[in-house]
This record gives sequence, C-alpha cells and structure tokens, in this order.
Amino acid sequence: MSIQITNLSKRYGEQLVLNNISLHIGTGEVVGFLGPNGAGKTTTMKIITGSVPYETGSVKVCDMEVKEHRLETNALTGYLPEQNPLYTDMYVKEYLMFVADTYRLGRKRRQRTDELIELVGLTREAGKKIGQLSKGYRQRVGLAQALMPDPKVLILDEPTTGLDPNQLEDIRALIRRIGNDRTVLLSTHIMQEINAICNRVVIINRGEIVADYNDLHDLSIADRRDVRVEVEFLNVPDTATLPGTVLKAYSDRHFVLSAQEDIRAALFDRAVTDGNKLLTLKPIENSMEDIFRKLTRDN
Repeated sequence: MSIQITNLSKRYGEQLVLNNISLHIGTGEVVGFLGPNGAGKTTTMKIITGSVPYETGSVKVCDMEVKEHRLETNALTGYLPEQNPLYTDMYVKEYLMFVADTYRLGRKRRQRTDELIELVGLTREAGKKIGQLSKGYRQRVGLAQALMPDPKVLILDEPTTGLDPNQLEDIRALIRRIGNDRTVLLSTHIMQEINAICNRVVIINRGEIVADYNDLHDLSIADRRDVRVEVEFLNVPDTATLPGTVLKAYSDRHFVLSAQEDIRAALFDRAVTDGNKLLTLKPIENSMEDIFRKLTRDN
C-alpha cells in the first residue's frame, strides 16, 4: 500500500481533530477525500506529508513510518496545499529550477524541470513571471512543484478551487493522467470532481471516516433506507393507498415517492388492483450531494 493510516488520532489542545481513523490507499488509486470544513481533511493530509506531527496511531508511506523516516517519505510525497505558495516575482522556469535544487537533483535539475514544464502544459508560459499568470496556470506551477521529486504519492488539497470551466477541465485531465502510475489523495468540496477524477471516495466528518466507497456506483445507491421512485399514473390514484410517502407532486397523477425499500413492484400491483395504468415508473438515485449531506449534517 502507498498510504497506510491505522488508528490515527490527533488533538490540538483539548480539541480532538482526528478520532482513531484508518485508511489504506494503493498505487493507481485516485481517491476523493470529502468532508465539511473542519472535518479533519487538511490535518490528515499534512500528517501524511510529515508537516504535522502525530503521537497516536501509525501513518506509513510506501511501508515506512512517517515520523521515523520523514526525509525518506518526504522524497516519495508531493504536496499541493490549498493556498498554493509561490514566489510570484520569479519566472516559471527559474522557480522550478529553484525547487529542483531544494530536492538536490544536481545535474538532473534542468532535464526534470523541462519534463515537468511540458507535462503540465507550461511551455508557452515558462519565460513569464509567476505573478503574471492566471490562477489556472499558477495551479500548474504548483503541480509541477509537487511532482518535482517524481513522488509515488501525490496529495492535493482543493486543487481546482476558483478555476474557470476551461481551467477546471484542463487540471482535471492533468490529474487523471498523473494518477495513472501513482497514488493521488484529492481533497475537494466540489462533488463534480469525484465523477470527473476519482475512482474512490472517502468521506470524513468530525474527525471520523463515515464512508469509504471503492466503486462510485456504490456511492450513488448508498443510502438504501431512502429509496425514491418517480411514478406517473394514467388516472388519478388514491394517494392514501400508495406505498411510500409523497415527497414531491408534479400533478395529481405524477409524484416522487420515498420509502425504506424498493416499492416499484408494489406500485405496479396497486395500479393493477385499481384498474389504473402506469405511464412512468423509475428509481431516482440519490445524488452525491444528498449522500454527503446525510453523512455529514449535524444530528
């Protein structure tokens, strides 16, 4: 496993930020890390990168305990924080060469810099000052910086916040391409990012992991206690005899019903018994937003 978190807890003073969480992520996985503000996402990411210490539990990168092998795990981990810190007075290529020096790449620094400039699509911008770049191109510089040591693990904290639709698609495509041969842990508040980039989603709330879906289809049907069905009858039915609860009425013949189980067969039987006919009968899958709210809302 590229990332192995086992029984990790973290406190800031009296506040419990992470409560005994465990999370294992393998090579080639692009994992969406979701949660409301203050849920513990950024703290978890900073612990993986070694920038925040931990006392309780185990955190391993490529089978090495982070707190015991920080230099080694740092060399295997690339990190793009939410607030992307860049030296805006430096030129793009100059800055990336400087980053290469911090990783002590020596004679490989120029080759690696040129490779990354091409990979992230900065060739035409390489001679510009970072301060002249749009936010989308600054994010590309940040990704190039994170990729400089050719990491096995890439940690991205809100990498697409504030980007326009064209920039979004470009960065998403880049992250998908990067994730083919390494582990990517991606924090986001944008639900569309999950379908666009990730092949797995983990949801954290109040310092605890409340859901982990290895198949995004499992996420869309996750809450089976709230099954919704759209049904339209030819003639007006007696709603009191229908299974489920009417959530929404488009007309006196057309409804959205909610129940704790699949009620499509019962609706068909009801229509037959009443001499009615069905014009529409289809399940409504819960959206990611619906499931996220249910898993993270305050009780």
